[in-house]
Amino acid sequence: MLNPNLDDIQLTREEYERYSRHLILPEVGLDGQKRLKAASVLCIGTGGLGSPLLLYLAAAGIGRIGIVDFDIVDSSNLQRQVIHGTSWVGKPKIESAKTRILEINPNCQVDLYETRLTSENALEIMKPYDIVVDGTDNFPTRYLVNDACVLLGKPNVYGSILRFEGQATLFNYEGGPNYRDLFPEPPPPGLVPSCAEGGVLGILPGIIGLIQATETVKIILGKGTTLSGRLLLYNALNMTFRELKLRPNPERPIIEKLVDYEQFCGITQAKEQEAKRLMEMQEMTVHELKELLDSGAKDFVLIDVRNPNEYEIAKIPGSVLIPLPDIEQGSGVEKVKEVLNGHRLIAHCKMGGRSAKALGILKEAGIEGTNIKGGITAWSREIDPSVPEY
Repeated sequence: MLNPNLDDIQLTREEYERYSRHLILPEVGLDGQKRLKAASVLCIGTGGLGSPLLLYLAAAGIGRIGIVDFDIVDSSNLQRQVIHGTSWVGKPKIESAKTRILEINPNCQVDLYETRLTSENALEIMKPYDIVVDGTDNFPTRYLVNDACVLLGKPNVYGSILRFEGQATLFNYEGGPNYRDLFPEPPPPGLVPSCAEGGVLGILPGIIGLIQATETVKIILGKGTTLSGRLLLYNALNMTFRELKLRPNPERPIIEKLVDYEQFCGITQAKEQEAKRLMEMQEMTVHELKELLDSGAKDFVLIDVRNPNEYEIAKIPGSVLIPLPDIEQGSGVEKVKEVLNGHRLIAHCKMGGRSAKALGILKEAGIEGTNIKGGITAWSREIDPSVPEY
């Protein structure tokens, strides 16, 4: 409905006042505001990107907003997911988002899909909407959203963030490129860390999410130059913007159906390999570690493979910091050998994944070790609450 019959769309007296700053813009005007009211936008995710773009799409007067999310609000979300508040911790994100949207603009129709987007439901969920905005944070879902948009002929407003850097563009619009032109093949699982692993400046998703909201509004209005064919790169530390040109690849595979994107991205295989590795790996619980520490035993060394800044936040008494990147590069392997000096090795990280990876590398170097299940997060929750959980 990007070309609605504007005679069928009417604004109320309250809406004339609410959108007055839009109405006096020649590029928007009455016709443009009617287009916004007639438009429907589906947002995948109500996290760092979804939060700001939903707020501003609602304020702009988008008539119908759909939200797909199955997560609950966690206190760690509040640093960047500004649509949620402290009182919503532990409750569904989509309910929090709807409540806030209707506080901003009660004229919006808000449709909720409290489910994981899958190959089985994506086409049905996305079909009724004019535009899809991708606020996800993982490769399988990004490929899924892209392919579904291609099959349905929907514009895909894309954004991604990590640490201090973000990017945004518009896919599948007026013959322009799609996500597979940017990433023909997914990166190996684990190569690109998530925000939970790598961190993110809380302000960053606000910038990228608002760029996505701006592109969405421009598509609806049919005004300006969109980001189709241009990948916008933003560096918050340097406060710089760069552009890369994107072009459709004439040799890219034709998308004919939705597939198993976990398998396509290697996630299924990686999980199987990880499960096999964990079955072969020695593990101990934080309670067993506590008993060992309390016993005064001196025949082991506890290695912490997190990053130095994480070690400053919280640490288990007596642990020795040797970051995983050092172990991967080889220098850390030599340091582990040095500190062990014949003792047995116990390793931990935040939740157990990085230390398992470190132990796998060390095993290849001839060093056997034991992994702490749940890492320092389990230690904080089950043994010592005074240790900060982050």
